Amino acid sequence: MYIERHLEKTLTKAEKMFGAIMVTGSRQVGKTTLLRKAKAVLPYITFDDPVLLASAVSEPDTFFKASPPPLLLDEIQYAPQLFSHIKMLLDIHGQKGQFFLSGSQQYQMMRNVSESMAGRIGILNLFGLSLRERYGIDSHLPFVPAGEYLETRKNCPVPLDYNSAWAIIHRGSLPALAADATIDWQLFYASYVRTYLERDVRDLVQVGDEVKFLRFMTASAAMTGQLLNHASLARDAEVSQPTAERWLSVLRASNLVYLLQPFHNNVLKRAVKTPKLYFLDTGLAAFLTRWSTPDVLKFGAMAGAFFESFVVSEILKSYANDGVLDPPLYFFRDKEQNEIDLLIQRGQTLYPIEIKKTADPRPADVKAFGVLDKIPGVKRGSGGLVCLYDRHVPLLGEDMVIPLAYL
Repeated sequence: MYIERHLEKTLTKAEKMFGAIMVTGSRQVGKTTLLRKAKAVLPYITFDDPVLLASAVSEPDTFFKASPPPLLLDEIQYAPQLFSHIKMLLDIHGQKGQFFLSGSQQYQMMRNVSESMAGRIGILNLFGLSLRERYGIDSHLPFVPAGEYLETRKNCPVPLDYNSAWAIIHRGSLPALAADATIDWQLFYASYVRTYLERDVRDLVQVGDEVKFLRFMTASAAMTGQLLNHASLARDAEVSQPTAERWLSVLRASNLVYLLQPFHNNVLKRAVKTPKLYFLDTGLAAFLTRWSTPDVLKFGAMAGAFFESFVVSEILKSYANDGVLDPPLYFFRDKEQNEIDLLIQRGQTLYPIEIKKTADPRPADVKAFGVLDKIPGVKRGSGGLVCLYDRHVPLLGEDMVIPLAYL
């Protein structure tokens, strides 16, 4: 069963602007499925096929004569030699929408793109299923707690209750798990991790001890929703701090983790400068940290961190699906322990968001928003508390309760 992806509309827009389009994302988020659905009439070539890979690498000129564009090229990271030839073909013919590329190893791909394809390629990042995609909600606006977005979502909220929310947070956002409820969660993620270690990690960093890298992944998952602490990660994984920093870059390049940067400017001398770490797929994080069922997770010590991670991931998806690779998202924390979970910046306006797993919202939950009024040159927009309450209601001033169903 194919679930329509919101990135399809952005893909249609991008192919009119660039000669090549590359769709990146972690394993099994649906990159190939998306491209084959959106571009079903085009020839499809995957470099998972060793024969095709050998042909493309050894004789690229002959390869493209036998398979002229437009075409789909999957797992392009295995054939980096082709980027220079793709560039040459695009420069010769000057046509848009000629190459549609996908792959999981973003680090390798982006390195080759920056060297040979600058200005000729559009980059799109596909995440796991959003709540809107999962429930067939035809709303493509990036999240902001104000105006048109809230009016639109008010008319088409996701039909989500408390228990189903935790079931989704625990199961994760990979399309295969969402489309087929009979797939065993434990077996699926065990296979996912094994494939990731054997194929992506070995190629990226030549890790000698995969057990240690798995321990590092688990330590990173246990830190989701917290300030990044390289020393703690290194200690928990029993590796050196330089190794922990290098391995974290691998998880980021694999689109498994996201670092939310702190908001600060020249005036904010006392703002925290350390980013927060989020595991993007809460199902994978739950598997790694051994929260075996939705009930165990929602009543466990990490419930708040998982809920926050899920909300941040959903908001990131709304921007990525609109083609925004570097969304204007931050958090705020100062040395007086004033903290705002998420800031969305639009021009000089900051929209504050608090994220709590509560179903009993209170005005005190958003009291930290007032700290923004003290920052010169910044305007505070309407804010919100994203939580498990089921209605969109005023909370304090212009700040509203925003149900999870509105994401």
